[in-house]
Amino acid sequence: MFTQIKTAYIRSQNTLLQDAIGAASIVLILLVALHLPSLHLPVLP
Repeated sequence: MFTQIKTAYIRSQNTLLQDAIGAASIVLILLVALHLPSLHLPVLP
C-alpha cells in the first residue's frame, strides 16, 4: 500500500501545486458566496 501511495505521489508531483491552488480557490469562492448575504447592500430605488 505504501508503494502505491509513493508511486501515485511521484506520478502526480507535477500537478500537485495546480491542484492545491484549485482547491484553495474553490474554498475561497465558497466562503465569499456564504458571506454575501451579510453585506446588506443598499437597494437602488
